[in-house]
Amino acid sequence: MNYLKMAKALFTSAPSLPPGDCFERIRSGAAVLIDVREPDEWASGVAEHAVRLALSDLSDARKDWKPFLAANAQRELLVYCAAGGRSAIAARLLVQEGFRAANTGGLRDWVAAGWPVVNGPATSR
Repeated sequence: MNYLKMAKALFTSAPSLPPGDCFERIRSGAAVLIDVREPDEWASGVAEHAVRLALSDLSDARKDWKPFLAANAQRELLVYCAAGGRSAIAARLLVQEGFRAANTGGLRDWVAAGWPVVNGPATSR
């Protein structure tokens, strides 16, 4: 884990958006929804259409994040986790690097807003 990047992210601000404000952006393709929880958490379900990219990979080797960011650099990156804490860190890291990113809270916020949750393999992207 790159602790320096994580520390700098604490002093970077990133927007927070409620899930309901994100639906059209995702459906139109202008934004991509990203679940930054860890792989063992994805088994319990993920928000429909969410890309599964762990925060631990974003803050370390970027095995999965690097090609994803290269392919989606022009899209808005909407991140969520279990409760909103890790997605806040992810959004700050991404904003710090020049990406358009926003924290959209936790999976429970997406469920409460009426967005479907699906089960599936942890490797879908």
